[in-house]
Amino acid sequence: MVKRVLVVEDNPNNMALITDVLESLDYEVLQAGDGDSGLRIAVDEVPDLILMDMSLPHKDGWTTTQEIKSTPAAQHIPIIAVTAHAMAGDRERALDAGCDDYISKPIDLLELRRKLNQFLGDDQ
Repeated sequence: MVKRVLVVEDNPNNMALITDVLESLDYEVLQAGDGDSGLRIAVDEVPDLILMDMSLPHKDGWTTTQEIKSTPAAQHIPIIAVTAHAMAGDRERALDAGCDDYISKPIDLLELRRKLNQFLGDDQ
């Protein structure tokens, strides 16, 4: 069964890179360019994992994560924060918002693969 990953990312270059990597690992990729569509897709499609950019326009990833985690249909979905915020305390802030883990940008592809394996149980 193909696992589905929702990528919530407003930067088209980052979206393309992450999508290419995920598809090369045989994941189905759902895309959202902002928090509102990310929330809607999370609830409607219930992906296996969400990669959440935290710096989104209008509604940031912190708020979107909190909303997803407070929605019964989607609260079980693991969310990994993907952010350029790599300052002390940012990991804790992401976890406090409801994220299950944290990856800093630029994305280390080996770290991403480890996280995917950790949360999806795939050793791809």
